[in-house]
Amino acid sequence: MLIHHSDLLGAGIRFPGALDFDQRPAGVSPRRLPAWTRPQVPAVMDVIVRMPSGVRLSLVTDSAFIELQVQSTRMFTPPSAPRPVSFDLMVNHDAIRQTQVDAGNSIKLNPAKPGEFELIRGEAYSIRFDDLPSGENSYELWLPHNAFLEIRSIKLAANSVMRAVTDERPRWMHYGSSISHCMEADSPTGTWPAVAAYAGQQQVNLQSFGFAGQCHLDQFVARAMRDLPAELISLKVGINLVNMDSMRERVFPSALHGFLDTVREGHKQTPIILVSPIYCPSAEDSPGPTLPDQEGKFRTHEGNERLRQGALSLKRIRELMAELVLQRNQAGDSNLHYLDGLELFGAADAADLPDLLHPNSAGYRRMGERFASRVFNGTYF
Repeated sequence: MLIHHSDLLGAGIRFPGALDFDQRPAGVSPRRLPAWTRPQVPAVMDVIVRMPSGVRLSLVTDSAFIELQVQSTRMFTPPSAPRPVSFDLMVNHDAIRQTQVDAGNSIKLNPAKPGEFELIRGEAYSIRFDDLPSGENSYELWLPHNAFLEIRSIKLAANSVMRAVTDERPRWMHYGSSISHCMEADSPTGTWPAVAAYAGQQQVNLQSFGFAGQCHLDQFVARAMRDLPAELISLKVGINLVNMDSMRERVFPSALHGFLDTVREGHKQTPIILVSPIYCPSAEDSPGPTLPDQEGKFRTHEGNERLRQGALSLKRIRELMAELVLQRNQAGDSNLHYLDGLELFGAADAADLPDLLHPNSAGYRRMGERFASRVFNGTYF
Protein backbone atom coordinates (compact mmCIF):
# COMPACT_ATOMS: atom_id res chain seq x y z
CA MET A 1 0.00 0.00 0.00
CA LEU A 2 1.59 3.26 -1.16
CA ILE A 3 0.22 6.58 0.06
CA HIS A 4 1.46 9.52 -1.95
CA HIS A 5 1.99 12.88 -0.32
CA SER A 6 -1.05 14.32 -2.13
CA ASP A 7 -3.28 11.87 -0.22
CA LEU A 8 -1.33 11.84 3.02
CA LEU A 9 -3.39 14.30 5.06
CA GLY A 10 -6.68 12.58 4.32
CA ALA A 11 -5.57 8.98 4.70
CA GLY A 12 -6.41 8.35 8.35
CA ILE A 13 -2.86 9.20 9.38
CA ARG A 14 -2.52 11.85 12.07
CA PHE A 15 0.32 14.24 12.89
CA PRO A 16 0.09 15.12 16.61
CA GLY A 17 2.09 18.26 17.28
CA ALA A 18 1.59 19.69 13.77
CA LEU A 19 -0.95 22.48 13.31
CA ASP A 20 -0.35 23.31 9.65
CA PHE A 21 1.49 21.96 6.59
CA ASP A 22 3.52 23.33 3.73
CA GLN A 23 2.16 21.69 0.58
CA ARG A 24 5.13 21.29 -1.75
CA PRO A 25 5.29 19.81 -5.28
CA ALA A 26 7.12 16.72 -4.01
CA GLY A 27 5.81 16.36 -0.46
CA VAL A 28 4.23 17.81 2.66
CA SER A 29 6.09 19.44 5.55
CA PRO A 30 4.61 19.84 9.05
CA ARG A 31 4.54 23.19 10.83
CA ARG A 32 4.04 23.78 14.55
CA LEU A 33 1.84 26.88 14.43
CA PRO A 34 -1.61 27.26 12.82
CA ALA A 35 -1.97 28.68 9.32
CA TRP A 36 -3.41 32.02 10.47
CA THR A 37 -0.09 32.89 12.17
CA ARG A 38 1.91 32.85 8.92
CA PRO A 39 1.73 36.61 8.20
CA GLN A 40 2.79 37.37 11.79
CA VAL A 41 5.68 34.93 12.21
CA PRO A 42 9.09 36.63 11.65
CA ALA A 43 11.20 35.03 8.92
CA VAL A 44 13.88 33.96 11.39
CA MET A 45 11.22 32.18 13.47
CA ASP A 46 9.48 30.59 10.47
CA VAL A 47 12.58 28.44 9.97
CA ILE A 48 12.16 27.06 13.50
CA VAL A 49 8.39 26.56 13.21
CA ARG A 50 9.11 24.23 10.29
CA MET A 51 11.33 21.96 12.41
CA PRO A 52 9.02 19.23 13.77
CA SER A 53 10.35 18.94 17.32
CA GLY A 54 7.68 16.98 19.19
CA VAL A 55 5.70 16.15 16.02
CA ARG A 56 4.73 12.53 15.40
CA LEU A 57 3.15 10.54 12.61
CA SER A 58 0.56 8.24 14.18
CA LEU A 59 -1.59 5.41 12.89
CA VAL A 60 -3.01 2.02 13.75
CA THR A 61 -1.92 -0.75 11.38
CA ASP A 62 -1.21 -4.46 11.16
CA SER A 63 1.48 -3.94 8.53
CA ALA A 64 4.75 -5.82 9.04
CA PHE A 65 6.68 -2.70 8.04
CA ILE A 66 6.40 1.08 7.79
CA GLU A 67 8.46 2.89 5.16
CA LEU A 68 8.73 6.62 4.51
CA GLN A 69 10.24 8.40 1.53
CA VAL A 70 11.50 11.75 2.78
CA GLN A 71 13.82 14.66 2.22
CA SER A 72 15.35 16.38 5.23
CA THR A 73 17.33 19.59 5.63
CA ARG A 74 19.56 20.07 8.64
CA MET A 75 21.63 23.07 9.72
CA PHE A 76 25.14 23.09 11.13
CA THR A 77 27.73 25.66 12.13
CA PRO A 78 31.42 24.84 11.54
CA PRO A 79 33.57 23.61 13.14
CA SER A 80 30.76 21.34 14.34
CA ALA A 81 29.72 18.64 11.87
CA PRO A 82 26.07 18.04 10.86
CA ARG A 83 24.18 15.94 13.37
CA PRO A 84 22.44 12.75 12.21
CA VAL A 85 18.76 12.98 11.35
CA SER A 86 16.86 10.69 13.73
CA PHE A 87 13.46 8.97 13.63
CA ASP A 88 12.03 7.13 16.66
CA LEU A 89 9.17 4.63 16.33
CA MET A 90 7.06 3.91 19.41
CA VAL A 91 4.76 0.89 19.47
CA ASN A 92 1.65 1.21 21.66
CA HIS A 93 3.29 4.20 23.39
CA ASP A 94 6.05 1.94 24.67
CA ALA A 95 8.83 0.22 22.73
CA ILE A 96 11.26 2.46 20.85
CA ARG A 97 13.01 1.64 17.60
CA GLN A 98 15.40 4.24 16.29
CA THR A 99 17.01 4.90 12.96
CA GLN A 100 19.57 7.60 12.21
CA VAL A 101 20.66 8.77 8.79
CA ASP A 102 23.45 10.99 7.53
CA ALA A 103 21.70 12.12 4.35
CA GLY A 104 19.52 14.78 2.78
CA ASN A 105 20.21 18.48 2.40
CA SER A 106 22.42 20.50 4.73
CA ILE A 107 22.59 24.22 5.44
CA LYS A 108 26.09 25.33 6.39
CA LEU A 109 25.89 28.48 8.50
CA ASN A 110 28.66 31.09 8.59
CA PRO A 111 29.53 31.79 12.24
CA ALA A 112 31.33 35.00 11.26
CA LYS A 113 28.36 36.43 9.36
CA PRO A 114 24.94 35.69 10.88
CA GLY A 115 22.36 35.14 8.17
CA GLU A 116 24.91 33.94 5.62
CA PHE A 117 24.70 30.26 4.66
CA GLU A 118 25.48 27.68 1.98
CA LEU A 119 22.91 25.07 0.91
CA ILE A 120 24.48 21.67 0.28
CA ARG A 121 21.99 19.56 -1.63
CA GLY A 122 21.56 15.83 -1.04
CA GLU A 123 19.29 13.09 -2.31
CA ALA A 124 15.92 12.15 -0.86
CA TYR A 125 15.96 8.83 1.00
CA SER A 126 13.82 6.14 2.61
CA ILE A 127 13.58 5.05 6.22
CA ARG A 128 12.04 1.67 6.98
CA PHE A 129 11.04 -0.20 10.13
CA ASP A 130 10.74 -3.95 9.50
CA ASP A 131 9.54 -6.96 11.51
CA LEU A 132 6.83 -5.05 13.34
CA PRO A 133 4.66 -6.92 15.87
CA SER A 134 1.80 -8.98 14.46
CA GLY A 135 -1.78 -7.78 14.72
CA GLU A 136 -3.10 -4.26 14.90
CA ASN A 137 -0.87 -1.90 16.86
CA SER A 138 -0.72 1.80 17.54
CA TYR A 139 2.40 3.51 16.17
CA GLU A 140 3.91 6.93 16.82
CA LEU A 141 6.80 7.81 14.55
CA TRP A 142 8.60 10.77 16.12
CA LEU A 143 9.92 13.02 13.38
CA PRO A 144 13.35 14.70 13.51
CA HIS A 145 13.69 17.47 16.08
CA ASN A 146 16.74 19.00 14.38
CA ALA A 147 15.83 19.21 10.69
CA PHE A 148 13.11 20.33 8.29
CA LEU A 149 11.27 17.35 6.87
CA GLU A 150 9.39 16.82 3.62
CA ILE A 151 7.35 13.60 3.57
CA ARG A 152 6.93 12.29 0.04
CA SER A 153 5.15 8.98 0.58
CA ILE A 154 4.34 6.27 3.11
CA LYS A 155 4.37 2.59 2.26
CA LEU A 156 2.71 -0.25 4.19
CA ALA A 157 2.23 -3.92 3.40
CA ALA A 158 -0.42 -4.69 0.77
CA ASN A 159 -3.99 -4.99 2.11
CA SER A 160 -2.95 -3.91 5.59
CA VAL A 161 -5.27 -2.13 8.02
CA MET A 162 -4.73 1.60 8.41
CA ARG A 163 -6.77 3.88 10.64
CA ALA A 164 -6.33 6.85 12.93
CA VAL A 165 -5.10 6.52 16.51
CA THR A 166 -7.51 7.51 19.29
CA ASP A 167 -5.31 9.15 21.92
CA GLU A 168 -7.04 9.63 25.26
CA ARG A 169 -3.95 10.66 27.20
CA PRO A 170 -4.06 14.06 28.96
CA ARG A 171 -2.86 16.87 26.70
CA TRP A 172 0.17 18.93 27.72
CA MET A 173 1.14 22.13 25.91
CA HIS A 174 4.67 23.41 26.49
CA TYR A 175 6.21 26.70 25.31
CA GLY A 176 9.91 27.45 25.45
CA SER A 177 13.22 28.27 23.77
CA SER A 178 16.04 26.20 22.24
CA ILE A 179 16.30 24.52 25.64
CA SER A 180 12.82 23.12 24.97
CA HIS A 181 13.36 22.59 21.23
CA CYS A 182 16.46 20.55 22.18
CA MET A 183 18.34 20.30 18.88
CA GLU A 184 21.32 18.98 20.86
CA ALA A 185 19.38 15.88 22.00
CA ASP A 186 20.42 12.56 20.49
CA SER A 187 16.94 11.73 19.15
CA PRO A 188 13.37 13.09 18.95
CA THR A 189 12.32 11.20 22.09
CA GLY A 190 15.47 12.46 23.84
CA THR A 191 14.25 16.06 24.04
CA TRP A 192 13.41 16.86 27.64
CA PRO A 193 9.68 17.47 26.97
CA ALA A 194 9.47 14.06 25.24
CA VAL A 195 11.32 12.40 28.12
CA ALA A 196 8.97 14.06 30.61
CA ALA A 197 5.90 13.01 28.62
CA TYR A 198 6.77 9.34 29.16
CA ALA A 199 8.56 9.46 32.53
CA GLY A 200 5.74 10.43 34.87
CA GLN A 201 3.15 8.33 36.65
CA GLN A 202 0.86 8.96 33.68
CA GLN A 203 1.93 9.43 30.06
CA VAL A 204 0.78 12.62 28.38
CA ASN A 205 0.12 13.79 24.82
CA LEU A 206 2.72 16.48 24.09
CA GLN A 207 2.16 19.64 22.04
CA SER A 208 5.58 21.28 21.78
CA PHE A 209 6.04 24.98 21.18
CA GLY A 210 9.78 24.85 21.85
CA PHE A 211 11.17 27.37 19.37
CA ALA A 212 14.97 27.68 19.29
CA GLY A 213 15.96 31.31 19.83
CA GLN A 214 12.35 32.47 19.41
CA CYS A 215 10.72 32.40 22.85
CA HIS A 216 9.89 36.11 23.12
CA LEU A 217 6.30 35.99 24.43
CA ASP A 218 4.83 36.56 20.98
CA GLN A 219 1.10 37.13 21.16
CA PHE A 220 0.38 34.90 18.16
CA VAL A 221 1.82 31.98 20.14
CA ALA A 222 -0.33 32.88 23.14
CA ARG A 223 -3.44 32.97 20.94
CA ALA A 224 -2.55 29.62 19.38
CA MET A 225 -2.21 28.11 22.86
CA ARG A 226 -5.43 29.77 23.99
CA ASP A 227 -7.36 28.06 21.20
CA LEU A 228 -6.04 24.52 21.71
CA PRO A 229 -7.35 22.02 24.26
CA ALA A 230 -5.04 21.10 27.13
CA GLU A 231 -5.16 19.59 30.60
CA LEU A 232 -1.78 21.12 31.53
CA ILE A 233 0.22 24.07 30.21
CA SER A 234 3.81 25.00 30.94
CA LEU A 235 5.77 28.08 29.91
CA LYS A 236 9.56 28.05 30.21
CA VAL A 237 10.64 31.60 29.43
CA GLY A 238 13.50 34.01 30.02
CA ILE A 239 16.72 32.80 28.44
CA ASN A 240 16.00 34.16 24.93
CA LEU A 241 15.22 37.57 26.42
CA VAL A 242 18.80 37.63 27.74
CA ASN A 243 20.30 36.01 24.63
CA MET A 244 18.95 38.78 22.41
CA ASP A 245 18.57 41.46 25.08
CA SER A 246 15.06 41.73 23.64
CA MET A 247 13.29 42.93 26.82
CA ARG A 248 14.16 45.07 29.80
CA GLU A 249 12.70 45.09 33.29
CA ARG A 250 10.10 47.70 32.31
CA VAL A 251 8.66 45.46 29.56
CA PHE A 252 9.15 41.85 30.68
CA PRO A 253 6.61 41.53 33.54
CA SER A 254 3.93 43.33 31.52
CA ALA A 255 4.56 41.12 28.47
CA LEU A 256 4.41 37.98 30.61
CA HIS A 257 1.16 39.15 32.24
CA GLY A 258 -0.28 39.74 28.77
CA PHE A 259 0.79 36.31 27.52
CA LEU A 260 -0.78 34.64 30.54
CA ASP A 261 -3.94 36.73 30.22
CA THR A 262 -4.36 35.59 26.61
CA VAL A 263 -3.80 31.91 27.44
CA ARG A 264 -6.21 32.20 30.36
CA GLU A 265 -8.97 33.41 28.01
CA GLY A 266 -9.22 29.83 26.73
CA HIS A 267 -8.04 28.00 29.85
CA LYS A 268 -9.79 29.50 32.87
CA GLN A 269 -8.88 26.74 35.32
CA THR A 270 -6.18 24.74 33.52
CA PRO A 271 -3.02 24.36 35.64
CA ILE A 272 -0.21 26.48 34.25
CA ILE A 273 3.39 25.89 35.32
CA LEU A 274 5.64 28.92 34.84
CA VAL A 275 9.25 27.69 34.63
CA SER A 276 12.17 30.08 34.98
CA PRO A 277 15.53 29.68 33.17
CA ILE A 278 17.98 26.88 33.87
CA TYR A 279 21.58 27.58 34.80
CA CYS A 280 23.70 29.55 32.33
CA PRO A 281 27.00 30.63 33.92
CA SER A 282 27.74 33.82 31.99
CA ALA A 283 24.18 35.16 32.23
CA GLU A 284 23.40 34.45 35.88
CA ASP A 285 24.51 37.90 37.06
CA SER A 286 25.29 39.64 33.75
CA PRO A 287 22.70 40.85 31.22
CA GLY A 288 22.92 39.76 27.61
CA PRO A 289 23.23 39.62 24.74
CA THR A 290 24.97 36.25 24.59
CA LEU A 291 27.09 35.37 21.58
CA PRO A 292 29.25 32.31 20.78
CA ASP A 293 33.01 32.78 20.90
CA GLN A 294 35.50 31.12 18.54
CA GLU A 295 35.13 27.85 20.48
CA GLY A 296 31.33 27.93 20.16
CA LYS A 297 30.78 28.73 23.85
CA PHE A 298 28.12 31.31 24.66
CA ARG A 299 29.14 34.31 26.73
CA THR A 300 27.50 37.59 27.67
CA HIS A 301 28.85 40.84 26.26
CA GLU A 302 28.91 43.91 28.45
CA GLY A 303 27.82 47.27 27.10
CA ASN A 304 27.69 50.92 28.07
CA GLU A 305 26.32 51.03 31.64
CA ARG A 306 24.08 54.01 30.91
CA LEU A 307 22.48 52.02 28.12
CA ARG A 308 22.12 48.87 30.25
CA GLN A 309 19.69 50.22 32.83
CA GLY A 310 16.92 47.70 33.33
CA ALA A 311 18.74 44.99 31.37
CA LEU A 312 17.91 41.52 32.67
CA SER A 313 20.15 38.84 34.14
CA LEU A 314 18.82 35.35 34.76
CA LYS A 315 18.78 35.89 38.53
CA ARG A 316 16.62 38.98 38.09
CA ILE A 317 14.30 37.18 35.67
CA ARG A 318 13.74 34.41 38.22
CA GLU A 319 12.91 36.99 40.90
CA LEU A 320 10.44 38.79 38.65
CA MET A 321 8.75 35.55 37.60
CA ALA A 322 8.35 34.35 41.20
CA GLU A 323 6.91 37.75 42.17
CA LEU A 324 4.50 37.68 39.24
CA VAL A 325 3.18 34.23 40.14
CA LEU A 326 2.69 35.28 43.77
CA GLN A 327 0.88 38.43 42.65
CA ARG A 328 -1.48 36.50 40.37
CA ASN A 329 -2.06 33.84 43.06
CA GLN A 330 -3.10 36.59 45.49
CA ALA A 331 -5.41 38.00 42.80
CA GLY A 332 -7.21 34.65 42.60
CA ASP A 333 -5.35 32.46 40.08
CA SER A 334 -4.65 29.46 42.30
CA ASN A 335 -3.89 27.25 39.28
CA LEU A 336 -0.75 29.18 38.31
CA HIS A 337 2.44 27.64 39.74
CA TYR A 338 6.11 28.61 39.72
CA LEU A 339 8.94 26.11 39.10
CA ASP A 340 12.49 27.37 39.50
CA GLY A 341 14.47 26.25 36.43
CA LEU A 342 17.48 25.58 38.64
CA GLU A 343 15.55 22.59 40.03
CA LEU A 344 15.66 21.12 36.53
CA PHE A 345 19.27 22.03 35.70
CA GLY A 346 21.50 23.90 38.14
CA ALA A 347 25.13 24.77 38.70
CA ALA A 348 25.88 21.19 39.81
CA ASP A 349 24.89 20.04 36.30
CA ALA A 350 27.30 22.40 34.48
CA ALA A 351 29.46 19.54 33.20
CA ASP A 352 26.56 18.71 30.84
CA LEU A 353 26.51 22.25 29.41
CA PRO A 354 29.19 21.95 26.70
CA ASP A 355 28.57 25.32 25.02
CA LEU A 356 27.74 27.01 28.35
CA LEU A 357 24.12 27.50 27.23
CA HIS A 358 22.51 24.28 25.93
CA PRO A 359 22.49 20.96 27.83
CA ASN A 360 23.78 17.86 26.08
CA SER A 361 21.71 14.68 25.67
CA ALA A 362 22.35 13.52 29.23
CA GLY A 363 21.40 16.93 30.57
CA TYR A 364 18.14 17.00 28.63
CA ARG A 365 17.18 13.54 29.84
CA ARG A 366 17.83 14.59 33.43
CA MET A 367 15.68 17.69 32.92
CA GLY A 368 12.80 15.61 31.58
CA GLU A 369 12.99 13.15 34.47
CA ARG A 370 13.12 15.95 37.03
CA PHE A 371 10.20 17.79 35.44
CA ALA A 372 8.13 14.61 35.44
CA SER A 373 8.93 13.91 39.09
CA ARG A 374 7.81 17.42 40.07
CA VAL A 375 4.83 17.85 37.74
CA PHE A 376 3.59 14.50 36.45
CA ASN A 377 3.43 12.91 39.88
CA GLY A 378 -0.32 12.99 40.37
CA THR A 379 -0.40 16.62 41.54
CA TYR A 380 -1.91 18.08 38.38
CA PHE A 381 -3.73 15.09 36.83
